[in-house]
This record gives sequence, C-alpha cells and structure tokens, in this order.
Amino acid sequence: MIHLKQKALFNWSGGKDSSLCLYHALKDEQFDIQYLLTTLNGKYKRISMHGVSEDLLDKQVESINLPLRKIYLPEFPNMVEYESIISEALTTAKEKDIKLSIFGDIFLEDLRKYRENQLKKLGFKAIFPLWKRNTTEIAEEFISLGFKSIIVSVYSRYLDKSFAGRIYDESFLNDLPENVDPCGENGEFHSFVFDGPIFQNPILFDKGEVVYKEYKSDNKENPDKKFGFWYCDLI
Repeated sequence: MIHLKQKALFNWSGGKDSSLCLYHALKDEQFDIQYLLTTLNGKYKRISMHGVSEDLLDKQVESINLPLRKIYLPEFPNMVEYESIISEALTTAKEKDIKLSIFGDIFLEDLRKYRENQLKKLGFKAIFPLWKRNTTEIAEEFISLGFKSIIVSVYSRYLDKSFAGRIYDESFLNDLPENVDPCGENGEFHSFVFDGPIFQNPILFDKGEVVYKEYKSDNKENPDKKFGFWYCDLI
C-alpha cells in the first residue's frame, strides 16, 4: 500500500539541532517538506536568539536548496504580538494544505506543550524527530556525520566569553562544565552550521568580534534582574 507524504514546514534556526533534525526529516518518507520557516529580529535582521545575520541565513538556505519563509518579529515582542505574527504565518501555510510543523526540540516539556497547544488551535500537528534522545549521543552523531558548526552565542550564566566563536567538536564538548548540556538544550549556547550532509557546499564566513549584550528579565517577581549573552559575530 502506497502512503502519500504529508506536507510539512520545518522550523529552521540555522543551528546544530535544527540541522540534524532536518537531516532526519528529509530522509523520512512520511514528510514532504515544503519550506523552512525562520524568525528574525526585525530591527537588526538577525536570527532570533542566535544573532546570525540574514545574509548568512540566506547563504545557508541556498546551500540546502529548500524554499525559506521569514518571520520578522519586533525587537522585544510580548506574547500577544508573538502569537499573532506566528498565527498569521501558519494560517498562510494552512491555505497551502500544510498541517505539520517540525521542530528540533529535544527535552523541554513546557516548550513542547506550548507548541502543541498553539498549533492545535490552528489545526496543525507538531512533530519532534529528536525528542527524548540522549543529547550526548545526538552531539556525537552530529559530529560523526560530518556537520561543522561554530558557537555564535553563549549564556553568561553558564559559560564565559572563551566559548563564543569556538568550533563545535569533541574538544568543545570535553571543555563544557558538568552542568551544561552537550546540545545546549537549556539555552546555554547556540550555533551556526556551515557544512554537512544537508548542504551542497560550505558556507563561507569570517569571525568578527565577540560582544556582550545584557537584557532585562521578564520575571515579574524580580523585574530588575538582568542576564547576558556573549555573541560572536560572523561576517
């Protein structure tokens, strides 16, 4: 019996988990990936949380050879604004008979529940190909498949400036403190993938300066609390 592939969109961050997840999703005969979907900071034209420029995102996706849809967000969107913008993008997707949305999340239960609940309201189903896999094994698989990635941002609560701009390899993993997940699944670090089996050619770039940016917490109990990230700019 022949089963038709289901149309899906893929939530693309440009990082390692997203890349490995796309690698598996493309091999899965259940899915017909129509396009990649990426959120960017509308003011600075950079990938949300990662800080990678839109130009490098375009080169990355061109090498993957899949269509890309971009969502531009306000610099500091509240949840109402965020959900409204995402809802509009998904409604457009649904008009093209796309009802699956694929994510590279691994074990954040609250995030998965939020995604599933929001998508269900719009008639979508969330798919998590890497869900509950051992993150050490994921890291090792990513490297062994020939993916190459650079660390573009690190959360200063967990890691110092020296980790920003490093290549994600065995040496990097060995240097991580015990309280840091090897995939950075708790937000400890983010990456940009520039080569690997899903790419037709490597993405070329130069390393720029490493800068520190501090943000105010949205914690109502402690509104003055701040947190920061070290960003390695890629040019």
